[in-house]
Amino acid sequence: MSTTPLSSADVRQAIELMGQQARQAAYALANLSAEKKNTILRAMAASLRSEASTIIAANALDLSAAAQKGLSNAMIDRLTLDETRIDAIASGIDQVATLHDPCGEILSEVTRPNGMHIKQVRVPIGVIGIIYESRPNVTSDAAVLCLKSGNATILRGGSEAIHSNRAIAAALQSGGESAGLPAHSIQLIPFTDRESVAVLAGMDRYLDLIIPRGGKGLIETVVSLARMPVIKHYDGICHTYIDVDADPAMAIKVSVNAKAQKPGVCNALETLLVHRDIAATMLPDIARAFREKNVELRGCAESCKIVTDLIPATEEDWSTEYLDYILSVKIVDSMQEAIAHINHYGSHHSDCIITANAATAETFLHSIDSACVFHNVSTRLADGEEFGFGAEIGISTDKLHARGPMALRELTSYQYRITGDGVVK
Repeated sequence: MSTTPLSSADVRQAIELMGQQARQAAYALANLSAEKKNTILRAMAASLRSEASTIIAANALDLSAAAQKGLSNAMIDRLTLDETRIDAIASGIDQVATLHDPCGEILSEVTRPNGMHIKQVRVPIGVIGIIYESRPNVTSDAAVLCLKSGNATILRGGSEAIHSNRAIAAALQSGGESAGLPAHSIQLIPFTDRESVAVLAGMDRYLDLIIPRGGKGLIETVVSLARMPVIKHYDGICHTYIDVDADPAMAIKVSVNAKAQKPGVCNALETLLVHRDIAATMLPDIARAFREKNVELRGCAESCKIVTDLIPATEEDWSTEYLDYILSVKIVDSMQEAIAHINHYGSHHSDCIITANAATAETFLHSIDSACVFHNVSTRLADGEEFGFGAEIGISTDKLHARGPMALRELTSYQYRITGDGVVK
């Protein structure tokens, strides 16, 4: 299908047909055994490897367009696929095949006095729409996680990776169908008209859930349009608070790791808070450690007096997700001030306290309104694989129905199954 703009009627008709097909696929997927799904996943991984040359050729078209648009080197790197990266994507699918299948788990079970036996059983959500930007590997990640949890998927990727996404989705579906994957289980919207986002978000007749992955603008657009539940992954404005009782060496090690290990991700540190009573002694060492990692520091007025070459921070800095080698630094009078700052300026993603005082840590953990709260652990560990969940579809900053790393279990719902012997009311 062409990438040239289509009429609104054409877009709606095409996507609604995909919705109808996905609904039928979801009914079939719900009946697949864990063993069957794993067989399908391995066939999908094999198909990606065998179609590597086709995928690389498609990716070359995206890279050519990216160069013509003047996209940054970092963005082009995120778009680039080669045999090594394709094999890594396929290996990720093989790894998902080894994970525990949550479908069919009995969450609770009880027999009532009248003989009615009630089971609460984990089941697939149904049809999940996923809207994402730029990175072509998300096409595979999202599709295989939804498949493993028994869900049909409609994917809408960004224009930058449209050719790569098409090739990956085709390889996944064809490889899966050779092993028994129901038709239309994985569908990619093959055009990039903006109308497609609005149509997909309004298609509550067929979609049970929609997940936007990308910038704040994309997420806010989807939230404003969606007629079905949305699970959001908002900014990762993550904090680390160095308490008065922190071990200095640990504080530096953990905070530097949280910022500099990989700054362009959602669980990277963006604001460092330091207790006033230790600021004068610790900030010079902290600044030195961050300079060694080429991190630019932007400090509050008091921080700038202690470390005179800091760039003065603005009000905007406290609510900025830099995704870069930039860190804002603020001195606070107490843990209570740190908590208030985090709950006001943070994005409810991942926040950390460094302290040797267990009681202080407990208060912090109970008071921070974020999906993940850490004590003496880098925020970079806010990750489904690090938590032992395996692959994840993102980090939810919502509270219902999923919060934090969103893995297989979070891609399911539950159903009550009631049996009896002629029980009536």
